[in-house]
Amino acid sequence: METYHSRHPDKAITSPAELAEVVSGQKFLTLALCAENRPYLVTITHAFDTERNCFYFHCSPVGRKVDLIRANPQVYGQVLEDRGYLAGQCDHSYRTVQFDGRAEMVSDPEEKLHALRLLIERLEPEPEPVKARLLKPARLDGVAIVRVTVTGWSGKKNG
Repeated sequence: METYHSRHPDKAITSPAELAEVVSGQKFLTLALCAENRPYLVTITHAFDTERNCFYFHCSPVGRKVDLIRANPQVYGQVLEDRGYLAGQCDHSYRTVQFDGRAEMVSDPEEKLHALRLLIERLEPEPEPVKARLLKPARLDGVAIVRVTVTGWSGKKNG
């Protein structure tokens, strides 16, 4: 795969801490999937596991996302922090993180619980009652968890 260089290296985010800050500060990521030369974009809520260097998200065990991931686990994603239009400058302030990754369906019950715990803690204002209600092994069959292991990062900012 050909490597491209930014025309504006001064806008690159190179600090791992700043890349992590962008990822942890945003609720959504857009994931590009592809099978048989047909691209498909999906925007999802996520949790990032810094120790395992992966994103987790949940979805139905059947459907287009799952079929595409099984057909081609190579994905590309982006997390965008929109900082708004810069009035009078005809410009926009933002930070983005782009990443290459490999998506896999999680089958291990302990890892599924771990991912759901991360998602609940990230999204729920009061996570403990939700965890007590939902984090039960009997409930795991009805939910699919996808792990996207990051294989490469880059970032860019403006404004």
